Amino acid sequence: MSKIALVGHNRTFLASVSRALQGEGLEVESYNNGAAALAAFGARLPDLAVLGLKPPQGNGMDLLERLRQTSSLPVILMSSRRSELDELRALRMGADDYLRTPCSQLVLLERIRALLRRQKLWAAARREEAIELPVMVRGPLTLDAARLEVTWKGEEVACSPTEFLLLQAIAQKPGFVVSRDQLLGAIGDTTLSERAIDGHIKRIRKKMRAVDGGFLAIKTVYGSGYRYSAYETTRPQTVPSQKLVRSLNTPNGSIAVSRGAEQTSRPIRPREP
Repeated sequence: MSKIALVGHNRTFLASVSRALQGEGLEVESYNNGAAALAAFGARLPDLAVLGLKPPQGNGMDLLERLRQTSSLPVILMSSRRSELDELRALRMGADDYLRTPCSQLVLLERIRALLRRQKLWAAARREEAIELPVMVRGPLTLDAARLEVTWKGEEVACSPTEFLLLQAIAQKPGFVVSRDQLLGAIGDTTLSERAIDGHIKRIRKKMRAVDGGFLAIKTVYGSGYRYSAYETTRPQTVPSQKLVRSLNTPNGSIAVSRGAEQTSRPIRPREP
């Protein structure tokens, strides 16, 4: 039985959602402040958390940030903030989904179902990979589905189940473009927005660059999706042009020679006597 944690300030809404989830055979725990939720999570993590806090009980963003320091727990963040920047920030911090409030109970329930389906898909992929292909290696990238481990150039990179599935889907066929629709299918959630996919990819890149500042293996193909290029892992270095170093005397006059990435020559007008 899956356990869902509801963390929020609206007791009436929490009670209503809790009853609906329990009607579907799910175990539900509700908390009206972040400190109580964190204490409970320390004893036993739920299978999914819905965060909808606002001051003075706490802040959903702050609670998400603290959770991501130690856990890849699937999280739906609910917020009354209407700015697109807030949504992008939440996704980059590791939220698996973002809902603007007020929202209907039916929408929240469907998002919870979708994220639980994604978790089941990931668990099935782990079992399948453990039997058929324990480890996927794509250049410097190693994906171990049985252990949910990602390494880049030998360095471990902590990824959530959603991030793992996305990275696995992109790296499956190096050099081929994987569309956002295909990525939604890979994580088993066609209700998620394309903006959420982009947020997860940015977070994956950030994690990779934490262990390799020159990481460039996930390419954005504008208007299409993403492509994995296993060996494009070093940022191009700009070679500064160098000053003129000397001139050569030739039968046809003097030639100026410069050294650098590009060498150009031009005639120099002879000095008049």
